[in-house]
Amino acid sequence: MSGLIDIKVPDIGDFKDVPVIEIFVKPGDKVKAEDALVALESDKATMEVPSPREGVVKSVVVKVGDKVSEGAVIVQFEGAGAEQADARPVVSAPPSPVSAPAGVAEVRVPDIGDFKDVPVIEIFVKPGDSVKAEDPLIALESDKATMEVPAPLAGVVRQIKVKTGDKVSEGSIILSLATGASPVQADVSPASPPAVSPATAAAAAVVGAFDEKSFALAYASPAVRKLARELSADLGKIRGSGNHGRILREDVEAFIKGGAEPAKPQAAAPGGSGVGGIDLLPWPKVDFAKFGPVERKELGRIKKISAANLHRNWVVIPHVTTHDEADITDLEQFRVQMNKELEKSGVKLSLLPFMVKAAVATLQKFPEFNASLDGDTLVYKNYWHIGFAADTPNGLMVPVIRDADKKSVPEIAKEMNALAQLAREGKIKPDQMQGGTFSISSLGGIGGIYFTPIINAPEVAIMGVCKGFWKQHSPDGKTASWRLTLPLSLSWDHRVIDGAAAARFNVYFANVLADLRRVLF
Repeated sequence: MSGLIDIKVPDIGDFKDVPVIEIFVKPGDKVKAEDALVALESDKATMEVPSPREGVVKSVVVKVGDKVSEGAVIVQFEGAGAEQADARPVVSAPPSPVSAPAGVAEVRVPDIGDFKDVPVIEIFVKPGDSVKAEDPLIALESDKATMEVPAPLAGVVRQIKVKTGDKVSEGSIILSLATGASPVQADVSPASPPAVSPATAAAAAVVGAFDEKSFALAYASPAVRKLARELSADLGKIRGSGNHGRILREDVEAFIKGGAEPAKPQAAAPGGSGVGGIDLLPWPKVDFAKFGPVERKELGRIKKISAANLHRNWVVIPHVTTHDEADITDLEQFRVQMNKELEKSGVKLSLLPFMVKAAVATLQKFPEFNASLDGDTLVYKNYWHIGFAADTPNGLMVPVIRDADKKSVPEIAKEMNALAQLAREGKIKPDQMQGGTFSISSLGGIGGIYFTPIINAPEVAIMGVCKGFWKQHSPDGKTASWRLTLPLSLSWDHRVIDGAAAARFNVYFANVLADLRRVLF
């Protein structure tokens, strides 16, 4: 159009139909070169599109929610002639970004919590390698966890800036990627969840659900969006303190701590806004030291994360626990005999690998227990990845035995021992604790009879077992015999499963343990 200058979306790599999440200008605004015009957000990065020149905005061609691709006109400037200009996107980056040549993205270490000077223990790529988004680039190891740093976008590795043994912190450049796009800086998110303070995690449950549309349009980075989803924080209600109103991690945590109206401490009053019409009382604040000597010890990072997950699962999922017993007399004799035969192989069988096989057989019989809720849809999984709770010095972890249906009991035992050892040493990788479809929490030889295990979302059930004990059984009511009995505690999501199905699941699971020949049918 004569007298107008079109500002277009430039080359943004392989991304197409990228949503516009914020518009920073309006007709009549005077802008300088590099002033932000609009913000785009793909599933990998948030990009501000700055003005390539000075000018006066004549019209804004797009609106929030529109999807744009390379070459799409976003803004028109007043001006003579038919000159057109492509804007240059800037991906959200740490302060003081390092410049890069055109078409090269500097990949940096993202927010990794309180950790600093974390050693690089493995580098998965070399110069010239082509990588896709989410391909692992390097692995870091803190004293608590091993984290893989994935690629934020597709490209070709141009230069690696670190080597094994180097220590890095948030903002450290690890490598550069040739993307074919304009200069960018890229943050990547590690494959482990962010640390969350106990106060933040405890408040998360009362924030509640959020509107997906306002959440999608909120101005925040992918890492902040991930944190908000984990804490059920409505980004649409949070005022951002970053540039141009960008919502930062600190804004989400402040919102959670302050909470929506139901989260604010209030005095109890009839018909209030708390649970069941009763207002929530504030958590008691006590000076314990005035009653006697005390010692304060900060929760470890893993325990903080576990606490947040457990609290969310307990509050959100309507738990019901069904108890039963399994006769494992014959199974125990078989286990002892197999350990004698396997003695030279170095594999030692506990009861847990047998329970994994029993769980697979029972899940195949009752597939709704191997499913997950996705909104109002139940997703049935045609694979059987069984998680097992591992007690470690750093807190509770749940490693996963993948494709347990395809593995023998000795193979499961060997893999289970290896994963448990990695968990205890703090070396287990996040992907070794993901993808589970059902979990088993065993108190083994410690003790106890029954308990209520907390479901590991997004799973819908978990089996808890305690120490076996000898008990007299009388099947016919006339004769009795002493049998080794295993107490079972099955917790299930009442939104998906009803009591009759849970009872049948327990009975079938117990019958499989009593006679493993049932797994053949």
